[in-house]
This record gives sequence, C-alpha cells and structure tokens, in this order.
Amino acid sequence: MTSVPLRLGINPLTWSNDDMPELGAATPLETCLSEAKAAGYAGVELGNKFPRKAETLRPILARHGLDLVSGWYSARLLERSVADEIAAAADHAALLSALGCNVMVFAEMSGCVHGQRKTPVSRRPVLPENRWKEFGARLTAMAAHLESRGLRLAYHHHMGTVVETEAEIDRLMAATGPAVGLLLDTGHLIYAGGDPVAVAQRHAARIVHVHCKDVRAAVLAAVRARGSSFLDAVLDGVFTVPGDGMVDYKQVLPPLKRAGYRGWLVVEAEQDPAKAHPLTYARLGYKTLSAVAREIWG
Repeated sequence: MTSVPLRLGINPLTWSNDDMPELGAATPLETCLSEAKAAGYAGVELGNKFPRKAETLRPILARHGLDLVSGWYSARLLERSVADEIAAAADHAALLSALGCNVMVFAEMSGCVHGQRKTPVSRRPVLPENRWKEFGARLTAMAAHLESRGLRLAYHHHMGTVVETEAEIDRLMAATGPAVGLLLDTGHLIYAGGDPVAVAQRHAARIVHVHCKDVRAAVLAAVRARGSSFLDAVLDGVFTVPGDGMVDYKQVLPPLKRAGYRGWLVVEAEQDPAKAHPLTYARLGYKTLSAVAREIWG
C-alpha cells in the first residue's frame, strides 16, 4: 500500500478535458487550482495545462497549498519493449518523483478508441489470448523499474482500451506480479458492465489508487442503447461526481479500509464545464466523499 495518509484529491477534468481540449479551453490553470483548494481538496492530478517541469510546477502548487497526486501516462507496451517504455516514461516519472508522488497512473493505449469521437466504444481493441502472458511480463518489469524510482504502477482499466471489463481486470491481476498495482475507477468499471464492490473485494490488496467517478444511470442506458463513442457519452453527461450518480461508495470503500489502504481518493468526472459548473460539482464531490471516508476510516 501507499505510505501517505488517506487524502482527497481531484482531477482537473472537472475544469478542462484532456481528450477534448476544447472543453474548458478558456479556463486558466489558476482557476482550476484555486477552486480545487476552495472545494477542500488536498491535491490535484496532472492535466493538459500543467507545466511539466518540477521547478516550474512546484511553486505553482505550493502557492495554492496543493500537492501533486499523480499523473496519467499513456503506455505502448504492446508495441514496444520494456526498455523503450522506460525511456519514454522517464521524464514523466521524474516529474512525479520530484513532486513527491507515490503512484503513476498507467494505461495501455495501443489501439485504443476512447479519444475518437466517431468510433463507438464497442469497437475497442481486445487482447488476444496468446498475448496476455507477454503483456503481464512486460507490465511487471515496468512496475519493478518504477518501484526503483519510488513509484507504484497504478494500472488504469479504461473504456475503449484492452483492459476494460471486470474479467479483463481479473486477467490482468493474474498475469502480473504484485509490483503491478491496480487503479480502481468506479465509473469506468460500471460503464463496462462491472461491479466495483466485487472488484474491490477481490483485489483490495493490489489497489494502490482510486478514481471516484460516479455514473448517471439513465444516461448510461441511453448511450449504451445508441452505441455511442466514449466522447459522445461524456458530452451527454454519463459521468458525474460522487453524490450525483449511482455508485454507493459506502459499499465500494470498506474492502480497501480492511486491506489497509492509505492512499488518495480522487474525485474524477469528465463533464462539459459549460453544463456542469466546475466549482459546484467539485464541492459536491468533496462533501460526499469526505463524509463517506470519515465514516469508514474514522
């Protein structure tokens, strides 16, 4: 498990979107950070407006009294060697380490479709049976390298990628060594038809990071029926913050408490900020999640 105390953070997707940069394009980074602090959060994850030099980003975060939680890394381990992946990730890992992060958010992007607005999410890649062993070995080697830098690999199952479903999460955990941690994303798992409570119960010992993304059930049913792309589903409002959707965090989080989890709980909800006022939703997410965390962790 991570060594930091349990803390609440937020992803800047609430203010501006990485996959659709036009959403929140005019919102300055300073607005995101000041409102994240005003809503009560202790830290933020990286977004597309963040400087990627530690000496530049550190004083900006310090001015707002925020820590860096982690940052997304797009991997291509199905297409390149572990050595090449280590080289590609070096600058990102160095930034996270320099700013005191404990985990790297890590997702395999080979063949992914979640960033393609005209492609239904159902057309995402599926890993062939004969590649799971190789993929698991490469991930385990990558995780061992990151551990040497003081970072846990937090594998992010994600819609539109090769690790999306509950069964694929189970397969990933079986194919990798204990150095590979799991990022539990409640919203992505429900969208994929999975059960975050069951996954938390089975894999609590491997969960090293949590994205608390809620889901609007009616919107989910509609986008599934339409066969929407991931980005169209986001624009339709499939995701929201804790307290505004169908996820019962009072059931999801206790298995993590029992396993000794002491990392970050991160509110993450990509929405159109023109429709979902960022500070309003940031505050709702914090109010809901902090109350649940207090009840469970004390």
